[in-house]
Amino acid sequence: MEVEDRLERLEYRLWQLESEHAIRVCMNRYMQLCDDLGVNSPLDELAGLFTENAVWEGKGPRYEKAFGGYRGREAIKAMFATYMVDPAHFVLNVHFLTSELIQVREDQADANWIMLQTSTFASGASHLNSARLLVRFASEGGMWRIAHFQTENLFSRPVTAWASSAELPVPMKG
Repeated sequence: MEVEDRLERLEYRLWQLESEHAIRVCMNRYMQLCDDLGVNSPLDELAGLFTENAVWEGKGPRYEKAFGGYRGREAIKAMFATYMVDPAHFVLNVHFLTSELIQVREDQADANWIMLQTSTFASGASHLNSARLLVRFASEGGMWRIAHFQTENLFSRPVTAWASSAELPVPMKG
């Protein structure tokens, strides 16, 4: 029995690792699609990253006001569709994720990240945002999908420009 128990525990640990990887793939694809959100975005693919009854919501005073909340895949899809305009809302949009923690249990997983987002808008304005992402995933249709996405602003600030021709401050070569 000991060998069977050990094998069962190993299989469970392997399943957890594979699930964590699948969750990272889902979150990575979500961020890639958000980075390139525009008139030609694959909206059905983006919506398909969410469970049928998913929730997407801004948390805290700043993000509750700016984003609100949406219930159900179709409502989330409709929210993202508002960004699919010409000219694109974002001229530049890059999301960076760090401080990852994923905890998988049975058919659900809880994950969190700290996100940094750099954006330049069609208006020419640029913005730097940081947010805490709390994301619950669920296995649906044989895939890990986002079941509850919460984003809470940590800081936001306008910036004047992302690129500068100023020389980089590096140590002098001796």
